[in-house]
Amino acid sequence: MVTPTPAGVPGDPQQLTPAYPVADLTTCESEPIHVPGAIQPHGVLLAVDRSTRRVVVASRNAIELFGDRLGRVPRATLTELMGPELAGRISEAESLDNLEEPLHAELEVGGQAVAVDVVLHASGDRLVVEVEPTPAPDGGVGVSYRATRAAVGRLAGSADVTVLCDRLAREIRILTGFDRVMVYRFDAQWNGEVVAEDRRADLNAFHGLRYPASDIPAQARRLYTENWTRLIADVGYVPSQLQPLLDPGTGAPLDLSHSVLRSVSPIHIEYLKNMGVDASMSVSLIVEGRLWGLVACHHYRGPHRPSYDARSAAEFLGQTASQLIAERVRSRERDQALAAQELMSEVLASVSASGREPLATLIEDQRLLQLLDAGGAAAWDGHQLRTCGQVPPYATLRRIARVLSRQDGAATFTDHLSLLDPGLADVADLAAGALRVGIDGDGWLLWVRPEQPQVVDWGGDPHNAEIARQEGSQVRISPRLSFEKWREVVLGRSTPWRPWHGATAERLRSQVTGIMLGRSRDQITIAETLQRAIVLDEAPMVPGVAVHSRYRPAAGGQLGGDWWDVLPLDEHRIALVVGDVAGHGVAAAAAMAQLRTALRAYLLEGHSPASALDRLDALVATLPGGHTATAVVAVLDHAATGETAGRAVAHEGRGRPAVVELASAGHPAPLLISAGAGHVLDLPSRPMLGLGFGVTSGAAEEVVRLPWPEDALLLLYSDGLVERRDAGLEQTLALLAEAAGRSAADLRGADDAVSADDEPFVLDGVDRQMHALADRLLTAVPGGADDDTTLVLARPRTTSQVRAGRRD
Repeated sequence: MVTPTPAGVPGDPQQLTPAYPVADLTTCESEPIHVPGAIQPHGVLLAVDRSTRRVVVASRNAIELFGDRLGRVPRATLTELMGPELAGRISEAESLDNLEEPLHAELEVGGQAVAVDVVLHASGDRLVVEVEPTPAPDGGVGVSYRATRAAVGRLAGSADVTVLCDRLAREIRILTGFDRVMVYRFDAQWNGEVVAEDRRADLNAFHGLRYPASDIPAQARRLYTENWTRLIADVGYVPSQLQPLLDPGTGAPLDLSHSVLRSVSPIHIEYLKNMGVDASMSVSLIVEGRLWGLVACHHYRGPHRPSYDARSAAEFLGQTASQLIAERVRSRERDQALAAQELMSEVLASVSASGREPLATLIEDQRLLQLLDAGGAAAWDGHQLRTCGQVPPYATLRRIARVLSRQDGAATFTDHLSLLDPGLADVADLAAGALRVGIDGDGWLLWVRPEQPQVVDWGGDPHNAEIARQEGSQVRISPRLSFEKWREVVLGRSTPWRPWHGATAERLRSQVTGIMLGRSRDQITIAETLQRAIVLDEAPMVPGVAVHSRYRPAAGGQLGGDWWDVLPLDEHRIALVVGDVAGHGVAAAAAMAQLRTALRAYLLEGHSPASALDRLDALVATLPGGHTATAVVAVLDHAATGETAGRAVAHEGRGRPAVVELASAGHPAPLLISAGAGHVLDLPSRPMLGLGFGVTSGAAEEVVRLPWPEDALLLLYSDGLVERRDAGLEQTLALLAEAAGRSAADLRGADDAVSADDEPFVLDGVDRQMHALADRLLTAVPGGADDDTTLVLARPRTTSQVRAGRRD
C-alpha cells in the first residue's frame, strides 16, 4: 500500500523491491504488498523445499544467525543450519500439520546460546521458517495462562460493545507495553473511526477521529483478514532482502502473506515517522468473516518489540473480542428485532381485524413508521399509492422504489439514495435513505428516512486522495506532515439501516401477503357462490333451440365478470345473452348479478335488444365503483313468418327459417357458422355499458335481423376467447372463424359416419356436435388464460331432433 494510513492506525504498506515501479496514486490499489521481497531485520527467514528439505530462499541477514553455514544455500538443509534436534521438531510439527504453534528453542550464535522463537507457515510448496530472537522484557507484563484467562474474563464481563472496546485497548496495552493502543472500527464504506483508546497521559487523544477508506485499500484489508497481527518493531529498520529475489523453483517472488517478519512500504514508514511513532503493531478484529476493525498500537520512545508470546496473547484477546463483539451485536439486534416483532404483531392484528383492503389499513397505522424508525412510508398495490408520515411527492416515491427494486421483491435498503440516483439529492430532507420490499406482484412497501447531518472529525482532509484521483495525478503520494483535526459536516445520508430492519420488513411482507391471499381466497369463494347462484351451469332445455355453453376461469382460478343467459320471452322467442363486467372478484360478480337481473327485466318488458342495452347502459353508469361492461343480445324467433323474417327465404319442405335479432354494446362480434364456414357478423358499433350513452330514439336502427337456417350455428362469446397480447383482434377473429367452420364440417362428417345403433340413448347428434365444437373453439386461438372465457352455441332444432335419445 502506498497511501498514508490513518493517524494512530498502522496500515499495511509493503516494501517495494527495485523490480517494482515508484509508487503513486495509480499503483496504490494494485500494489502487490504480499510479495515485498524483503523482511524486517529483527528476525531471519528461510524458505525450504518441502520435498528435499533444503533451503531455496533466505533473508540476507540470516548469515548473522547461521554464519558460514548459510554459504551453502540453496544446498543447505535445516539440519545443517539448526542442528538435528530443532530440525526434528520442525519436521514433527509439519507432519502433524501443527504449524500454528511456535517453537521455543536455543541456537548457538557466535559461540553463545540464543533463545529464539521459531514460527512456521506454508507458502505454496515452500515451508517458511521464521526465526526471531526472544527480546528482553521492556515494560509489558509477564505472559501466563492465568493472566490471559483473567483478561478474557474481564472482556467477557463487558456489558456492550463500547465497554468491550475500552477494556480491550486497556488489556492489550498492559500486555504489550505500547504507549498508545486504540480500537479502530470500519463503517460500511470502509471509513474508520477510533472508538476506544488507552494511552500515556501526556499524549493527545485520537478517540473519535475518523479516516477515509482510501487509507487502507482492499488488498491491505485482505491481509488483515488473513493475518491477525502485524508488528513493526522499529520504523527506522533497514529491510533485509530475500536471496534470491525470485524463487528458483517457481520463478516468482515468495508470497509472504502469512509472514510475521514481512517488510512494509517505505511510504508507511515515512508516515509513521511524521507522526513521531517509533514502533507499531496491529491486531485484527474479524466478525463473521469480515474485517470489523483493528487494534492499533503505537510507541514513541524508540524501538519496541513485545515477545512473540505477548503478541500471541494479544492476538488471542483480539480473537476473543471478535467473538464477543459478534455476540453483543447479535444480542442487541435480536432485542431490537424482538421488540419490532411484538409491534408488528399488534399492527398485523389490526390489519387482519379490519375488513378493508390490507395495504390501505397498514399504511394508515402510524406504528408502521415506528416499526422501522422511519420518517415516512408508502404502499403501492399496482393501482393506487398511499402514504403516511413525511414523504416526498408521489413521482419521487415511485422513482425511489424503482431504484431499489429487485425482481424477487426481497428487502433492499440504502442510507445514501443520491449515490444511487443523483437526481434524488433534492429530496434528502425527506428521503436521504430508503428501504423497500415487494408486495404481491407489482406492489411494494417503502420506508424513507430524512437526512441526518453529521459532524465528523477527520484525522486530516479525507478528500485529498479522491481529488488527486479525479484529476489523474501521477505524483508520488507523500504522507501528510500535519495531523491537525479536520472537521466536516456530512450531508445527504440518513441514519443507517441495520440488517434486522431488512429482516423485519421481510417478515411483514410475508404476513401481509398471507392476509391478502386469504382475503383473495375469501373473495373467490364469495364470487363463486354468486356466480353459481346467478350464472347457469348448463343450458336449459328450451323448445325449438339447442343451446350449449362453456365457461373457463382465468389463470389461477380468479373469477371475473362473465355471464350468460337463456331467457324464453314467449312461445316462439328466446333471448340469448353473453356479458362481461370489467374486473375480477366480488365487486365484479356483484355488478354482474345486478346487470343480469336488470337485462332480464328489460327484455321481458318487451324491449328490443338494442333498447334493452340502452337502458342497461344508464343503469351501469349509476352503480358505485365506476363499473363498465359489454354485452351482446340475440333474440331467436324459431317460428318466423315471411313478414318478420324480412329477407328470409322459405325452404321447400322445411317451413320458414328462424330469424335472429342481434344488438351489441362494445362486445366482440358474434359468429354464424354454416356450410363449413364461420362468418363474423358485422353489428353496428355501440359504446360499452357504463359510459352514459343512454337511451336513444334510434335504438331500433341498432338491431340487425338475419335469417337463421336450421343447419347454422350461432356463436356468442366473451373477449377472453379472442383477445391476445401478441396479436390484433382482426387476426384472432379470422383464426376463430376459420377454425369454427372447419371444425363444424369435420364434426358433421364424423357424425354422419356413425350408425344410430352405436351409441343409443345418449346425446342426440346436434348436442354431440355442439359439445365437441365447443371444446375445439376454446383452443382455436393460441394463448389465452389471462382472462375468463364464456361461449354459447345455439342452433334451431327440427321436430326429429327433439325426440329423446335419437340422432339427427
